[in-house]
Order: sequence, then structure tokens, then C-alpha cells
Amino acid sequence: MKKLKIFYTYLFLLTFTVSSCIEETPNYYEFEDYGFETLDENGGTWKTILVSTPTQINIPQPEATSSAAYQGELNAVKQQMSGLTPSQTEAVNYWTNNPVLRWNEIALELAAKYNLIPGPNADGTYTLPNPANPVGPPSFPFAHPPYTSRMLAYLSVAQFDALVVAWHYKYEFNRPSPYQVDNSIKPAYSPSQLPSYPSDGATIATVSKEILTVMFPLEAIYLEKKYQEHLASLVHAGINVPSDITAGNIIGTEVVKLAKQRASTDGMSKAQTSKPVSDSIANAAFERFGWKWQNMETPQRPVGLTPLFGKVKMWNVPTVEEVRPGPPPAPGSVEFEKDVAELRKFASHMTISQRRIANWWEDGLGSYTPPGHWNKFAKEAIVKAKLNPLRSARIFAYMNTAIMDAGVACWDTKYYYHYPRPIETIAGFKTILGTPNFPAYTSGHSTFSAAGAEVLAHFFPADAAQFRAWAEEAAVSRLYGGIHYRFDAEVGVAQGKNVGTYAVNRAKNDGAQ
Repeated sequence: MKKLKIFYTYLFLLTFTVSSCIEETPNYYEFEDYGFETLDENGGTWKTILVSTPTQINIPQPEATSSAAYQGELNAVKQQMSGLTPSQTEAVNYWTNNPVLRWNEIALELAAKYNLIPGPNADGTYTLPNPANPVGPPSFPFAHPPYTSRMLAYLSVAQFDALVVAWHYKYEFNRPSPYQVDNSIKPAYSPSQLPSYPSDGATIATVSKEILTVMFPLEAIYLEKKYQEHLASLVHAGINVPSDITAGNIIGTEVVKLAKQRASTDGMSKAQTSKPVSDSIANAAFERFGWKWQNMETPQRPVGLTPLFGKVKMWNVPTVEEVRPGPPPAPGSVEFEKDVAELRKFASHMTISQRRIANWWEDGLGSYTPPGHWNKFAKEAIVKAKLNPLRSARIFAYMNTAIMDAGVACWDTKYYYHYPRPIETIAGFKTILGTPNFPAYTSGHSTFSAAGAEVLAHFFPADAAQFRAWAEEAAVSRLYGGIHYRFDAEVGVAQGKNVGTYAVNRAKNDGAQ
């Protein structure tokens, strides 16, 4: 059995510079290559998110397998397979027959690489990363948790919709794979009855390369290289002929247009504000509640992290107000002082286990952020269940849209209440995880994690208790780190579960159950 190596980049990427290329080998987990548990022959009828109907996108009818044109393609496949170089064989083994996992992995690597705070200018001012000038300085993007959650949502939704369209045409045309037409072709992967036209691999490759290039423009050359390598591997593995790939490219290109159209108007371009706007948000909270968060980092950035991310368009929740919790306890209240006492106790009597949990869930600079952590869990569950690319993409789509919605809801709450951090309210208090550049209530880790856990619990009910336990651990880790009160975490978990339920309800009605 060939090995499916799924790579997860973690803190080691902190040492990368923006100009470096992601060719170094990060840490990885190994999984056995697998045949698909099911093919989901009705997958082309599932409800999509960006595409109105699969027939909205047209591809040409394929040549018959008995035609001279197809036979010529078949001979070309056999000729290429007969003389693979070691690097080509390595690429075949790398991409596998579920490349949704590989492109998700690449996305996480890029998130970790670009998750670096832009530094101050010589005069102490800050310049924001600018997509119109990605080279900078500072370079674009700063892949903080809100940015990463949005990137993963668009990537996953586009992959899912494109594969639904591909599945529709696969079973409309029912062209068999090359190795089913010519038994002298030995496929590199587990044989499957999945029709080959259009190529699902090419569909995924096109969508992924294009979305990630928009999100990480400085990586265009690297992504083009991976894209071309992926397309070539489809022929070298004996699972597609060139016309299969061309049809897959058409689908991917059209779905990307829809994704870009939505992204251009979702409000993300306005999420990071000027100082006057940021100050007005803080002052509005002070007038409402009598408190406001103040940045305690050194050096201090004049504006909090994406104050208007809470106004970005959501995927599954109709309005952000529907999932905004009530206010936190007022500083000095009985509930507040109870949580303060708990934080003091953790700080003075930190156990090895608590410190380990705080560090494991830190997901700070140079990591793939909390949303990335949940993509890791999803990949492990997908491989364990032996899911095909379409069903894999479906899970990522609902999970990552839920995680992004959770981020939007959390950031709305953070800047609506503008609640101070423990380091501001507890005299002499110190954290072990630095000082976040945004308000406390609710906890982002808690909200992201609970939303992700709720979706994964739906798709993998046998593991539901474990997913929810991880979400609770992620939440309490922020108390151990000293950067959140218990009410930040507990209300964040409830908020995340609430948001995740919207995604689950949508999934229950998409026809795939």
C-alpha cells in the first residue's frame, strides 16, 4: 500500500521569511492510501453554495472511448507512464486520489508562513498590508485567524461546488477511466468505478490554485508549480486522459469566478480600519457599558485587529445579531471577581498539564491558527472514514464556513462590547501567551473551536464526544494562558455551537444524507 503523507506545518514555519519558498519539509502524519468507502453516484444532485445548478456550467460532450481521438490520448498516457522519472513517481505518490487533502495542506502551510505581525516603521507608525502592493513592506497578507478562516472558507466552498458540478457530468457521460478501457494500464491508486470525465483532480487543482493565488499573491509561482505537477500526476497515475483534465479545468475556472465575485463584495476589504474609526468603536462601547479595551502590547499597534470583521458577510447565519450573546459581567462584579480569583490561582499554581494545554492550543504567530487546527482534525477523520474527494470537500466546506461565521460572530461581539483583557484589570497580572491585539469577550479560540467541533460531530457522530472535548480544552487553554476570563471561554463555546448548528442544519438539507 502506498502511503498518503499529509503534512502539517506548525511553529517551525515561524523561521520562514516571506520571500522564501515552501520547499522545506515540515512535520507530517502518515496514513495508508485507501480506496473510497462510497462513490456517491448522486453527488451531482447535491445543493451547492455558490453555483445555482450544475448545468449553469457547460463542458463539451466527451469523445467515445472507441474514437480515434480517445485512443490517441490513451496511447499517450501509456507512453508517459512507461518512462516516469523518480520525481514524477514521487509526485504521483504525493497527490494521491484524494487531492482535496493535499491542497488543504498547502493552504495551511501558507497560512502559517504568512501568520506574522507586520512590524512598525522606523518612526513607530504602522503600514497595513495592502493587496494592491503585496510585496510591501509590509507583505500581504497577514494571515491572522480571521484572514485564515475566510481563506479556508472560500477554498473549501469552491472545491465543493466544483466537485458537485464534476460529479453531475461524470454520471451524465459515464466515461470510464483509462485503466478500465485498457487493462494494460495499471493505475497508481486503488481501482475505482468513478467515471473519469471530467477529471475531479483537475477541477480541484484549478479551483485551489486560483483561490490560493488570490489569497497569497506572492506565492503565484509556487502555486503554479504545484498545479502543473498535480495535473501531470493525473496522467502519470493512469487515472485521466488529457481531455478529462481539460473539462475539469473548465469547471474549476467557472466556479472560481463565482467565488471571486462573492469575495469582492463580502466586506473583508473594510475589516481593518483607520485609528479614528477604531477609536470611535471603542468610545461607543464605553458609552454603552462604561468600559473599553486598551492595547497593552509592546510596541503598540494603534488599531486593533480587524475591528470590522464582525460586519463581513456570513455563509450560514442570516445576521450576526442572531448569534451575538448578552453582555459580560461588569468589572468589579461578583461574577467577575470569581473569575479573576481563578486566573490568579492558575497563574500562581500552574500545573505541567495546564501549561501543556495552553502551549498546544496557542496557535499563535507562525502557526496555521485555530481554524487550521480544526482542518487537521477534519483530515484525520476523513482518511479514517475513507471518504472520496466530493464528500471530503463537503465536510471542509461546511466546517470552514461555520468557522468563518464563528469568527465573524466573535469579532462582532469583541468590538461591540470592547471588553478589557485580564492584563488590564488585574494589578500585576502576567500572561504566558503574550498580549492579543483585540478585546477579550468572547474568546476566539473557544468560538472557532466549538463551531468546528459541532460540524465534525455531525459528520462523524462516533467521534462527537472527542471533538467537543477538544473544543472545551481549546477554550480552557486560554484561561491557563492568562488571556481570557472563564466567561469569555464559556460564552464563546456557546456562541460557536450556535453558529455551528446553522451549518449543520444547512448540511442536513443539501441532499447528501
